[in-house]
Amino acid sequence: MASPLAEDEVVRVRASGKINLALRSGPRRSDGYHELATVFQAVSVYDDLEARWADPGQFDLRVRGEQASLVPADDSNLALKAARLLALTSGNRGLGCSLDLRKTIPVTGGMAGGSADAAAALLACSVLWDLDTGPDDLLELGAGLGADVPFCLTGGTALGTGRGDRIAPVLSRGSYHWVLVLSEAELPTPAVFRRFDELRGARSGLVTPPELLSALIAGDAAGLGRALTNDLQPAALSLRPELKRVLAVGDELGALGGIVSGSGPTVAFLAADERSAIELAVGLTTEGIGREVRRVHGPVPGARLLN
Repeated sequence: MASPLAEDEVVRVRASGKINLALRSGPRRSDGYHELATVFQAVSVYDDLEARWADPGQFDLRVRGEQASLVPADDSNLALKAARLLALTSGNRGLGCSLDLRKTIPVTGGMAGGSADAAAALLACSVLWDLDTGPDDLLELGAGLGADVPFCLTGGTALGTGRGDRIAPVLSRGSYHWVLVLSEAELPTPAVFRRFDELRGARSGLVTPPELLSALIAGDAAGLGRALTNDLQPAALSLRPELKRVLAVGDELGALGGIVSGSGPTVAFLAADERSAIELAVGLTTEGIGREVRRVHGPVPGARLLN
């Protein structure tokens, strides 16, 4: 292992955000979490993280980019928690790191921005410190940090069960074009789940829609648009009623389907192809919907080295 005194290496990692194509939730468990069955898709909105050696036991973080002021740079940050956990697990007290994070994934937007940062930190620090840490080890550590972290390590399209942290690949053919409407306001995940518990009536069970899986296998964007589903969406809409208009406008403009991503408030619209996505994005922008409108595509890889 290189000495921090002699090491000037910078390890760069890019991690992607996600959309939940389907999200089924059961009642709250005794441990405070909800049993989930969800289909994730990683999409082309990214956070970039650089990791450098620091003095033993020193861990610090600088956050730049969009909504940086909303991201804590103290020990509550998931990226710093990930670095500290990895160092502790290694048993080497000589480890330390300085992290530089550039944000573009929406903060508390239902796209797993914090989990993506944790995944990036696990990968970056394992390489920086030259640890003998395999992919399965990183997945296990990631699950201890947050339910979405394992998927943010793997990316692609996958089924998440348990808390969403048990990941299995889902066969998906082709690329899908999405238009994201980013919200002015945040929507913390715990608040959405609390509202979900208040609203929850008879549940349909944790069954992933078979028509959604069939559409992914066939590369059928129209079929996928019809099958998008999110049990948390009513809760998100009750907390942010303005999202109902966003969904309605996207439907009027010809989206194949629209859905609140995860716990929201980001709304994702599926388009038939790239040209349709451009037209939809222009239409939504013209309507003055949300804080920002972005075009993305998926599936894309999870956390990956840039150097």
